[in-house]
Amino acid sequence: MASSKLQALWNHPAGPKTIHFWAPTFKWGISIANVADFAKPPETLSYPQQIVVTVTGGIWSRYSGVITPKNWNLMTVSVAMAGTGVYQLSRKIRHDYFDKKEAAVERN
Repeated sequence: MASSKLQALWNHPAGPKTIHFWAPTFKWGISIANVADFAKPPETLSYPQQIVVTVTGGIWSRYSGVITPKNWNLMTVSVAMAGTGVYQLSRKIRHDYFDKKEAAVERN
């Protein structure tokens, strides 16, 4: 049973014998780096970088669902990219626009 599933994965049009497998696999490095940046202070985050990560994650996750063959590896990494980008953008926006207002209100 397991060998037949491994054989099916190996022979899949988006399997390990194709670039359609390896490109998204290496793309996980971007998502992992973005998760590692969760520990960075929000003032060091870049709006343009996080907007690009979010938008490309959204575009590629949509694309990977409509192409034939379906590339689930590309879809999962793209959803992860979009998710980490949205989270980082929310941290940056909260820091730039809301924390300062709350600090000013507390001082008064």
